[in-house]
Amino acid sequence: MNACTGWSSKTRGISFFHSLLALYYHGSQNAKWPLVIFRQLLEANVNPNDLTFSLLVKAIASLLSSDAHSSVATEFQVSQIQTQLVRRGVNRFVYVNTALLDLYMKVGLTTNARQLFEDMPCRDVVSWNALIYGYSRNGHGYDALALFVHMLRDGSRPDHATIVGLAPTCGCFELILQGRSLHGFGIKAGLGFDCQLKNALSSMYAKCEDLEASELLFEETSERSLVSWNSMVGAYGQNGFLEKAMICFKEMLNEGLQPGPVTMMCLLSANAVPETIHCYIIKCGMINHASVITSLVCLYARQGLTHIAELLYKHLPTNNLISLTAIMSSYAEKGDIKSVVEYFIQTQQLDMKLDAVALLSVLHGIIDPAHLAVGRAFHAYGLKNGLTIDGLVFNGLISMYSKFDEIEAAFFLFLEMSYKPLITWNSVISGCVRAGKSSDAIDLFCQMKRSGQKPDAITISSILCACSQLGYLRTGETLHNYVLRNNVEMEDFTGTALTDMYTKCGRLDYAERVFNSIIDPCLATWNSIISGYSLYGVEHKAFTGYNELQKQGLKPDKITFLGVLAACTHGALVCEGIEYFRIMKDEYGLMPDLQHYACMVGTLGRAGFFHEAMEFINSMEVRPDSAVWISLLSACSIHQEIKLGECLANKLFYLDHRNGGLYVLMSNLYAVVGRWDDVARVRDMMRDNGQEGFYGVSVVEVTSIEDLNSNLGMNEVYLNANTMLLCL
Repeated sequence: MNACTGWSSKTRGISFFHSLLALYYHGSQNAKWPLVIFRQLLEANVNPNDLTFSLLVKAIASLLSSDAHSSVATEFQVSQIQTQLVRRGVNRFVYVNTALLDLYMKVGLTTNARQLFEDMPCRDVVSWNALIYGYSRNGHGYDALALFVHMLRDGSRPDHATIVGLAPTCGCFELILQGRSLHGFGIKAGLGFDCQLKNALSSMYAKCEDLEASELLFEETSERSLVSWNSMVGAYGQNGFLEKAMICFKEMLNEGLQPGPVTMMCLLSANAVPETIHCYIIKCGMINHASVITSLVCLYARQGLTHIAELLYKHLPTNNLISLTAIMSSYAEKGDIKSVVEYFIQTQQLDMKLDAVALLSVLHGIIDPAHLAVGRAFHAYGLKNGLTIDGLVFNGLISMYSKFDEIEAAFFLFLEMSYKPLITWNSVISGCVRAGKSSDAIDLFCQMKRSGQKPDAITISSILCACSQLGYLRTGETLHNYVLRNNVEMEDFTGTALTDMYTKCGRLDYAERVFNSIIDPCLATWNSIISGYSLYGVEHKAFTGYNELQKQGLKPDKITFLGVLAACTHGALVCEGIEYFRIMKDEYGLMPDLQHYACMVGTLGRAGFFHEAMEFINSMEVRPDSAVWISLLSACSIHQEIKLGECLANKLFYLDHRNGGLYVLMSNLYAVVGRWDDVARVRDMMRDNGQEGFYGVSVVEVTSIEDLNSNLGMNEVYLNANTMLLCL
C-alpha cells in the first residue's frame, strides 16, 4: 500500500529504476552498479520507496564477491544505505530491514547485523532465519545455536528453513549432540521433512562421520533430486570412501540424472584419481566452469602433481586465491620454498591475502635451516595481517622454530598465548624433545598438568621420548602406569614410544611385554622393537621381527633395514648383511642413506674384511661422511690394524678435525698395541684442538621428598623429573 502512495508523474520514472535494479540483481557481475543506479535515481529527483531499497539491498547482497568481504569500503556503503533507510522512514518495513540484515551478514559485519536485529521494532521468522543463517555462514556456530534458543523463548515458531540454516553449524564432532537434538526438534514440531531439509541433515551427519544416519535419510527420500545425490556422493567422499562415492555416482547416472558442477566437486573431494575425473569433466563440457577447475587444481596439487595443477590454473578465466594457495601448499610440502615465494609474490601482485590455512601449509614446508629467514618473513606477514591469532598458526610457528632449535622463539610465542589449548602444549613439548632439551619438556609437562590440561597420547609419547633421551626409567614407568590407569590408546604413538623408552633405558623384557600387548602394531612399532633387539645383540629376534612384519602385510622402510643391518653389524654377520642390503635396494627400491652404508662398512670391518670394506666405500653412490670412516676406524681398533687406522685418521683429520671420537679411537688403537708415546701425542692433539675428551655421567632419579631435600644441589633436570612424578 505505502509503495503506491504518491505515485503521479514520477510513477513511470521509479518503475524504470526498479526494472534496472531487478536487471542487475539477476545478471550483473559488479556490485557497484546497483549503487550507481540508486545515485542516478536520487539525481533525477525520484523519491525512493520501500521496494526501491529492498531491490537495492538484495542486488548488492547477491553480487558481492569474496574480495569485498568485510572491506572498509563495503562497510561504509552499507552504512550509507542504512542512513538513507532511517532518513526516509523505510526502516519500519520488516522485509527491508531483513534484506539489510542479510547484506550485513554477507559482508561479514556480524556485530552490525545483530545490532540492526535488536533495533527492529518487529521481527518475523524470516528475520530470525537471516540472522541464524548469517551466523552459521560466518563460522559463529555457537552464536547461531544460542539465537535459535532465544527464538524459541521469544515465542517465534521456527520453520524448515531455520533447520536448514542451523544444520551446517552442527556439522562437527563438538556439536553432534546439538545436531541430533535439532533433528529431533524438527520431527517433534511436525516440520515437513522435504528434500532440502533431508539433504541439509544428511550433510550434517556426514561431516560428523555418522554415515549410517546420512544413508538412512537418503533412503527415506522418495523423490531424490540432484542435490540429494550430490549430498550422498559428498558424504562418502568426505569420509574417504572413494569406492562408495563412485558407486553412488553411477547409481545417479542410472537414474537418468545428469551430473552438475557440484557433483564433480563432490567427486573431487573424495580424493579420486584426478586424470579420470578430468576426462569426464571434459566429456560433460564443464571444462570452463571456474569452480570445477579450481577443485581439480586443488586435487592435482594435493596429490603432488603440481606441474599439471599449474597448467590448469593458467587456463582459469580468473585468478583465485584457492588455486594459488593449493599450488603453494603443494610446493611447500615438497620443500620447494623458492616456488612458494614466487607464488606468494603473485598473490601480493593480485592484491590477495593468504588465510590461516595457507600460511600454516607454508610454515610446515620449511624444513631446511637455510629457509628459516623465509619462515620469519611469513611470521611477520602473519602478524601484519592478524593471522597469528589463529591457534593452528601459532602451533605451526612453534613447530617451525623448534625444528631449528630456536627454542627461545618458540617459548616466546608460547608465553604470548593467553589461552593455551592442548595442541599448543603438545607442540612446544615435542619441539623441546626434538631439540634435545628433554628436561625443559618434562618441566613444561608439569606446568601443563598444574594448569588443568589432561595429556593425550601425543603428550605421553613426547614425554616418553624425553625419558628415552635422559634414561629416566622410573619416570617412564610412572607414565606407563598413567597410560594404563587412564585407558590411553596404546596403538601407534604411545605403544611405539613405550617400546622405545624401555629399550633405551635397559629393559628389553619390558619392551617385549609392551610390544606383545599391542594387538595390531604399526610399522613404527615394529621398527622400534627390531632396533631394540639389534641394540642388545639379539640378532635372531631382529630377523624374526623383520619376517613377521612382512607376514602382517607391512612393507619395511629405511628404518626397518637400518635396524636389521645394525643387528648384522653387532653379530658380524657379513653374508646376512650383504643380502639385506641387496633386498633393500633391489626388491624394495629404497636408496641407502649414509647410516646404512656405515652399518655395512662396520659389518665388513668387524669381520676383518678391510679390503672389501674399502671397495664398498669406493663404490658408494654418495660421498662418504665422517661416520662411515669412523665405522671402519673402529674396526681397525678391534683388529689392531695400525697402518690402515693411521691412514683413516689422517683422512678424518682433514674432514672433521674437531670430532672427538677420532682422537678417542686412535688413542685406543695405540693403547691396544702398547704405543704409549703415541697415546700421549694423540691426547695432546685433542687438547690443542679444544677437545677434552668425554666424561661419564651418572643419572639419578629422585623418587621421594626426602631424596629431593638431600639432593638440592643436583641439576634442575633431576628436580624436574621428581616434580613430574609428584604431578602424576
